[in-house]
Amino acid sequence: MGFEKGPLGLVGLTLALLASPASAHHSFAQFDNSRSLTLSGTVTSFQWTNPHGYLEIDTADARHYVFELTSPNMMSRGGWTSRTIKPGDVVTAIEAPLRDGKPGGLLLEVILPNGKHMLPGVPNAERYKRTS
Repeated sequence: MGFEKGPLGLVGLTLALLASPASAHHSFAQFDNSRSLTLSGTVTSFQWTNPHGYLEIDTADARHYVFELTSPNMMSRGGWTSRTIKPGDVVTAIEAPLRDGKPGGLLLEVILPNGKHMLPGVPNAERYKRTS
């Protein structure tokens, strides 16, 4: 058992190595790291899923926002569990907004109904400027 020798074997190995990382993760380039938005709303969904969690809220002005979070592994290091946020909770979310202007972004921090501040463990969080 082994790899086929010659150009075809090398091409196959190269394609296999390149395909794995590409499907495993994406860039954070879609989020604007030069500003932040602070929004309050009612949680409609909290997904504790790999590779990223998601939080969805409806704001008082009837807008629906979808926030991407980090992985459950990263969030659990900061004290999160799958039950940290529940549908119906009223939360304040601080986000790095999407560059395309759609309602959503990367969750930088959330303030729970009891006033507790939770950080989702965003890699290189210091690179995201807080402006609101």
